Amino acid sequence: MVLVSSRLKDKSNIMTMGWHCVMQFTPSLIGCMISSGNHSFRMIRDSGECVINLPTTRMTDKVVGIGNCSGADADKFQKFKLTAQEAEKVAAPLIGECHANFECRLYEDALVEKYSFFVFEVVKAHAATSPEYPKTLHYTGEGVFMVAGRIIDKRDRFQPWML
Repeated sequence: MVLVSSRLKDKSNIMTMGWHCVMQFTPSLIGCMISSGNHSFRMIRDSGECVINLPTTRMTDKVVGIGNCSGADADKFQKFKLTAQEAEKVAAPLIGECHANFECRLYEDALVEKYSFFVFEVVKAHAATSPEYPKTLHYTGEGVFMVAGRIIDKRDRFQPWML
């Protein structure tokens, strides 16, 4: 589960997004399904950029609240008391309370109009140094979330060719 922040002209917005996937490592590409009925769709489509923000479990109620209201009716940064921070490479703001933030630019838009599927390139990544393994939310559907489980470290068996 992630929060996607966007900006178009002088308006910013945040949306909750449950469906995204890593598509490639070099360049770093992320695929995102953003419904055309969502207020953020047009902002992101027109600006060609966004920030994908990784919330932790302490933000669960805010994540749900953000997903249950429209940015057309409310300033979500203000309503949910979140800190908009300036990004380095895109106009969309980072969400200061999130563990990690990925500044993204639209990389491929061939599937946007037909399937509402955006392919973004991560142009700058930010991550808090602590905790090393944050408790993150994973959406299973119908209002149910799962929390990231215990860590299994197999770095001693990692092969660089696996990337």
